[in-house]
Amino acid sequence: MENQLGALGLALNATVLWNTLYIDKAAALLRATGKPIADELLAGLSRLIFDHINFSGRYFFPRFELDELRPLRDPDAEADDI
Repeated sequence: MENQLGALGLALNATVLWNTLYIDKAAALLRATGKPIADELLAGLSRLIFDHINFSGRYFFPRFELDELRPLRDPDAEADDI
């Protein structure tokens, strides 16, 4: 049971880190294009969102540097283009 709790903690921490990196990247991109984002709005965003994380199955975690994150999704793109 302790191993399962440890694995759950690892998965939760990885999810929070992933979400934090991409929320920061999205906010920086929006600010760079001149769209204002209030710090209060960012403070209210939860890093615990996990709908995009598959918690069953096998996983592959490639090693990457913080400046090598995958590109952000274009919100203006058609759903089929994503």
